Amino acid sequence: MARTLVIKVTAGKEEPERCNQAFMVATAAAASGVPVSLWLTGEASWYAMPGRAGDFALPHAIPLGDMLASVLASGTVSLCTQCAARRGITEADVIEGIRISGATTFIAEIMAEGAQALVY
Repeated sequence: MARTLVIKVTAGKEEPERCNQAFMVATAAAASGVPVSLWLTGEASWYAMPGRAGDFALPHAIPLGDMLASVLASGTVSLCTQCAARRGITEADVIEGIRISGATTFIAEIMAEGAQALVY
């Protein structure tokens, strides 16, 4: 069984380098064939909505929307249940393929045999 890389990103455009690092690591891992689970929490929650990643800009960085699409194509992207609720985001609001899920799912993923977790 392949090891899964679970990445939790809490930063948004208020901390662009930290946010970009999380997406870049997820994208590079996915491109390398590593199973990836990307969790959008805190201010990164907004990127679960269509068009929001296009509002993110960081010099010399791959567009956030492209990285999100790359991870979605081969991995799992989850939006924190409580983070979504605090921002009024519902299942109907998110990009197709992104699930809204809670802490029990996150814990199950990071505790799975062979999983590696990173928090940004």
